[in-house]
Amino acid sequence: MPSFANPAGLWALIGIPAILLIHFLQRKAQSFPISTLFLLEKTHREANTGRNFDRLTNSIPLWMQLLAVLLITWLMTEPQFPMARSTQRIAIVLDSSASMSVSKELIITSLTEQLPPLKGFATEVEYTVLESIPGKPRIYAGKNTEELLAALKAWQPLTPLTDPTLALRLARSLVSRDGIVLFVTDTPVEVLPFDARLLAAGEKIDNCGFTGVTFEEKEGSLLWRATLQNYSDKEITRTWQIDSGNGQLSPPKSITLEPRSLLTLQANFPSKSERIKLILSADQFPLDDTLHLVRPAPKQLFLSTAAPLEALGKKILRSIENMQPVGTQAADLSLVSYDPLDPVLPEGNAVIFSNDATQGGQYLAGGIIATQHPLMNGINWQALLIRETISLEIRPSDEVLLRQAERPLILLRSTPATATVPASQQLLFNFDPRLSNIDTQPALIVCLLRFAEQIRTKKVAKSQENWECAQPINIAIKPNIAPLFLDQLDAQGKTLASQSIDPNQPLFAPEQPGFYQVRQGEEILVTSATYFADTREADFSHCASENQLANAQINAVQAHSIGDPFYHYWIILLLVLLLASWIFIKERKAVVA
Repeated sequence: MPSFANPAGLWALIGIPAILLIHFLQRKAQSFPISTLFLLEKTHREANTGRNFDRLTNSIPLWMQLLAVLLITWLMTEPQFPMARSTQRIAIVLDSSASMSVSKELIITSLTEQLPPLKGFATEVEYTVLESIPGKPRIYAGKNTEELLAALKAWQPLTPLTDPTLALRLARSLVSRDGIVLFVTDTPVEVLPFDARLLAAGEKIDNCGFTGVTFEEKEGSLLWRATLQNYSDKEITRTWQIDSGNGQLSPPKSITLEPRSLLTLQANFPSKSERIKLILSADQFPLDDTLHLVRPAPKQLFLSTAAPLEALGKKILRSIENMQPVGTQAADLSLVSYDPLDPVLPEGNAVIFSNDATQGGQYLAGGIIATQHPLMNGINWQALLIRETISLEIRPSDEVLLRQAERPLILLRSTPATATVPASQQLLFNFDPRLSNIDTQPALIVCLLRFAEQIRTKKVAKSQENWECAQPINIAIKPNIAPLFLDQLDAQGKTLASQSIDPNQPLFAPEQPGFYQVRQGEEILVTSATYFADTREADFSHCASENQLANAQINAVQAHSIGDPFYHYWIILLLVLLLASWIFIKERKAVVA
């Protein structure tokens, strides 16, 4: 059955009633007295009082004119006939952002209605469904619409807001120039690249949820502060509770948030709990209604301190969280006093200060210049005063972090791992702190804190951390020892599910809020809680519906169909009909005359 590329051409059928109307308007007959009856056959009925409705006279011009109107209508509607063995390729790019979870059912309903017409006249259709985040596996690839919709029902959009350009480029390459690329989202987009079509199926909702949390040690207790945000333009009243992990909820407390406002909740972390949940009364977007938390506990660092640096060691122990003093053998970080006259450098991670027994020379002159480095960024060293002392042995591979004129003051030395010794870093202070005012400089503690955190990050040990969903994470592991696993836990710490992790790929926090642990073999490396905190995805004020598939359906028909092969013959026939009708009418007038 053909389809019409220009349905507006059907308006030409108005010519049929117009022609019939004209032929109904006959002239009223006028009487002529005659003596010969055979002349009656050649008389033409003339009206003497104008045109009136009369019976329809069957004539050849009438049928020719009606047939001409039908031919004109046929040509104007531009009929298209299906091509044999053609395939319509459709690539669907789904917006993977978390806000799509609200519109998921509406999107599935829209696709159920919109996909069948996109097949056009093709004998079969091939679907490819991608997520907007590059690198994710395909959600579906096949020819069955029902299977595609079933795959969409199992799909979970949980990622942060992403740019779909790369996914749309891949989709266009999969379907080629004649295929259809469809971007499905909940927020209309003005312009899409690669000739992609938009199907937006979103709705505005009034949402309120958690956006983040901070912790503070206060009077021997751990205090948490959670932030709530109202994203709507109206006042919202909600209730919240605490689940301390023992199966009991605290009594609900009511809170009211003004339009577009923030509110902070705070309380002490229960002393007997390692995991808690802050639960907000439910709304249409559940991801930010529950805040999962674990008691934060960074990896423990052990510090050994040389006798001349005991005062500095005590200051470091007070300033750096979860650091304990220890003997030299078990230290993660050592404070070392280096005697240039007895040049023996320690192994392992260390902060090394020069120890010059002399009284020192003049104060160093010249400008103090810091290198662009994570240990130095944002630190002001301009008040540092240093007397001339014996210099440390500087290696060509040492990285100078701070210098005054031509003299290096602070250097970073990295030692690669060997078969028996692990990799290490040493921070070298090329002066005697007793011959300077560095112990009064806040920059020193900031620099040492950053250095200690670098050591902590590389240490393989257990920690407890709170992550935002999908944030990049860095976990130190033992190389080639045992596989890495991510376990999902319940509030009591019982394993609910487990999956392997590729340590050679970048690591990210889980996309689904909850309690987790990362282990290598049976050794637990991190116990964590993951919470949703993407304020862009929690704001539904710009969500709406929009459909740009009208032209895509027409293009789908044209891409897999051919025009009427007898087009030229119909034009010739139309001309013949018009000419014949004109001849018949002319001959009739000549006979009447």
